Amino acid sequence: MPPRASKASSLSANGRNVQKSAPNRSGKTVRRKRSFLWSLYKFVFVTGCLSVILFAGWFYLTPSGNVYRYMLADSLITTQHREWAKYIIGENALRDRVASYMKQFEEMGEERDTHTIPTEAEDDSAAEEQAPEELIAVEEVDGEGYRGYLLTVRDPKKVRLVVPHKTGRGEKVSSMVKRTGAVAGVNAGGFADPNWRGNGFKPIGLVISQGQIYYNGLGSAKSVQIVGIDKNGKMLAGKYTIDELMELGISEAVSFSPRIIVNGKGLIPNRSQGWGVAPRTVMGQREDGALLFLIIDGRQPGYSIGATLYDAQEILLEHGAVIAANLDGGSSTVLVQEGGEIVNKPSSSSGERYLPTAFLVFEHPETVEVPNIWAGLKPSEIDAGKW
Repeated sequence: MPPRASKASSLSANGRNVQKSAPNRSGKTVRRKRSFLWSLYKFVFVTGCLSVILFAGWFYLTPSGNVYRYMLADSLITTQHREWAKYIIGENALRDRVASYMKQFEEMGEERDTHTIPTEAEDDSAAEEQAPEELIAVEEVDGEGYRGYLLTVRDPKKVRLVVPHKTGRGEKVSSMVKRTGAVAGVNAGGFADPNWRGNGFKPIGLVISQGQIYYNGLGSAKSVQIVGIDKNGKMLAGKYTIDELMELGISEAVSFSPRIIVNGKGLIPNRSQGWGVAPRTVMGQREDGALLFLIIDGRQPGYSIGATLYDAQEILLEHGAVIAANLDGGSSTVLVQEGGEIVNKPSSSSGERYLPTAFLVFEHPETVEVPNIWAGLKPSEIDAGKW
């Protein structure tokens, strides 16, 4: 009886077993997988291209897209990468945008402020009618895309402008607070910052402390936008000459802009004209004399992107501000409490910055000595980048 062939074999003509080929299932599976992946790739690619085209059309060709496009450009203008904004709105538009803001800021400082605060006699009578309050209060604030803090200083005469303790470099606000025994402090004026790596020692414009001009970088300019307080604790902000400031009894001040609230009304009409989204430091005053320092964190996705000046304006109006002005923001924005504890989250990748000025709060400001570290120095002699 001839031998049986197995299921996987058969007899050849000469009686030999010949192995049959089984179906190549693995090959078909690989081909199917490749076909599926190629279809998926084409789908993703086509969908991505369509999405980019649709987004570009909305971003560049629609009114709502233009609002976000210019807001993004404005946000870049406030950073060390200002030139990147030209890829969003064009080089000519960037130049025109910056010039327009500078002109707008100048105009926002023109109207004369007429707000008043209670006199010392009125303060004393009010104090007899109510229990004494803490000198400062800190509360959290938040909104669309931003988080921050509001520092309220109930007695404006407790604030002093403090400067670094040695020549040649700025000082961290936390160091100033700890060194002087202050109750709290925030960053104040701007400074020359070559390549965004400056030493924080060359202020912009004026620096006035205890009624004395510590630094004058105005050159031939006859007037400048300032933010500060007079000897009675009234906040001054806007465009002034040095003679006008002295006649008004200025006590503490730095140069910065824009003023965003005057005589109880906001000067920025809407969010799209709020100079982009960024970390902010803003100073204001209520009708009862209390000073308000608004600190907004930014440039930290997942925590706080930042706020526009319009956002800051609306927060301060809600808290009763009758005057308010912008201070140096961005990477300089910082709020420090007693002992040098940093309350907010500064956006600088290298940590807290070295600065030329800070507004500090003291229980006994009359005991604070602030030496003039710029005495005898000309602005032209100061190397802003040398450490």
